[in-house]
Amino acid sequence: MNIHEYQAKDILRRYGVAVPRGKVAFTPEEARRAAEELGGEVFVVKAQIHAGGRGKAGGVKLARSVDEVESLARQMLGMKLVTHQTGPEGKVVHRLLIEEGIDIARELYLGIVLDRSMSKLVFMASTEGGVEIEKVAAEHPEAIFKEYVEPAIGLQPYQARRLAFRLGLSGAQVKNAVKFMLSLYQAFVDTDASLAEINPLVVTGSGEVLALDAKMNFDDNALYRHPDIQDMRDLEEEDPLEVEASKYHLNYIKLDGNVGCMVNGAGLAMATMDIIKLAGGMPANFLDVGGGASVETVRNGFRILLSDPNVKAVLVNIFGGIVRCDRVAQGIIEAAKSIDITVPMVIRLAGTNAEEAARLLQESGMNFEVATNLEEAAQKVVKLAQAQ
Repeated sequence: MNIHEYQAKDILRRYGVAVPRGKVAFTPEEARRAAEELGGEVFVVKAQIHAGGRGKAGGVKLARSVDEVESLARQMLGMKLVTHQTGPEGKVVHRLLIEEGIDIARELYLGIVLDRSMSKLVFMASTEGGVEIEKVAAEHPEAIFKEYVEPAIGLQPYQARRLAFRLGLSGAQVKNAVKFMLSLYQAFVDTDASLAEINPLVVTGSGEVLALDAKMNFDDNALYRHPDIQDMRDLEEEDPLEVEASKYHLNYIKLDGNVGCMVNGAGLAMATMDIIKLAGGMPANFLDVGGGASVETVRNGFRILLSDPNVKAVLVNIFGGIVRCDRVAQGIIEAAKSIDITVPMVIRLAGTNAEEAARLLQESGMNFEVATNLEEAAQKVVKLAQAQ
């Protein structure tokens, strides 16, 4: 789950991570009041959307008076912000973060993520702050410094100091950076985060080290332990079909293709998308219906798939291990009877009672294409999608 910058900073602030003073605003009047409460001569007005690249797209503005803060808020609230991460459709700005101006001496990068190949959290730091870390990794990999964290003992002060020295910090800056990193690590672990990215991490003229920007993502499977974080979810920032799917505990991610996929098991779903591309098609989604594939689950899956106007054909690929294929087939038939299916559908069932399942589908009287293997299924569904 993603959250907004101001929400991430609220969490970090609770753990003693240094962040600028700021307040969220949903109206121009609230933006003005926020600036008045903050005081000072320079303010930053920041659009709050779940995407990077806001500054280049006009979503981060400097204001030199309270009146200018209110004027900028009127311009920015309701605007459609298009960045390299939003795609051409952009995102509408519904809230702003009003922050105090900061005397920036240097911009750095700091992030924490899980390195799955090492089964450890890794701190990544770079002197190239304000630049996407992917671009730094591609063009200047030598500029990224890493420290792997042993799970049993956590981040150690000497590791934080080593990163600080590699970033070229000195004196009080090192002390402040070490405190920052240790606090950030604690926040990451305590909240079951999957990503914490501070870009830029800034050093001020007085030697303070603070998070000018902050991004945090969280493990969905651990949110039951953090109802306060779960309440931060902003449904307006998510794809409507993904929101609808989450209501039925379906793992759904919308993609850009035209072949709808309904599969049980994440690994099989990935393999299904791969073989669709190998057959010359493009998957329209990732949809894992889980191990049960009951009538209700299949019905909701069909409804969500068919709500996507880009879907021109559907591939159902189910492996009957825990659940028998004939029961899945019966579930598909019952679900299809209650849904207006307007696109061709290819079904491949493998596993327990697969032959019986194929017979049920063929004798159902419904417009199903039955495939005996995944390669055949992919070729059929791609051909049907291209013919639409």
